Amino acid sequence: MLYYYFGSKELLYVAVLEAMYADYAKKESELDLSSLQPREAMAALATSIWAHLWDNPEWIGLINNENLHQGRYLKTSQKLSETISPVVEVVRSILARGADAGQFRSGIDPLDFYVTLVGMGYYIASNRFTISAFTGRDYARQSDRAQICELHLELLDAYLRSTT
Repeated sequence: MLYYYFGSKELLYVAVLEAMYADYAKKESELDLSSLQPREAMAALATSIWAHLWDNPEWIGLINNENLHQGRYLKTSQKLSETISPVVEVVRSILARGADAGQFRSGIDPLDFYVTLVGMGYYIASNRFTISAFTGRDYARQSDRAQICELHLELLDAYLRSTT
């Protein structure tokens, strides 16, 4: 049955990755951030992305596995680029609104900002066990997670802030 629908276990794996990224992109692009001020909208988007990472440990496991394979399977995907575009468009829109309102500096690359934003949450969520082992701080505990999320939001806001 597997080979009938997917052709191989590798193609099934790619289909799982594509579905995982598509579901994530759909969820993030459906956030209604239009009524929020740009700073609040960016904070809400970041918080949603980080919550997704914490709430979906299998997602992190699949990403980590694909990174061990150096992206070999995702490179074969015909659909992957479609999944990143909506989320980056949300970031681009918030950045533009923020720059127009004088809240954000202009010239921020939406993709670079998105990758940085995701990386902040991803590092803590994916490395929580080793971080806990060598620091004694358990970021899986809600109070510690809230503290690091607040720090990340402050760092992002400081980067975005208009210098004028």
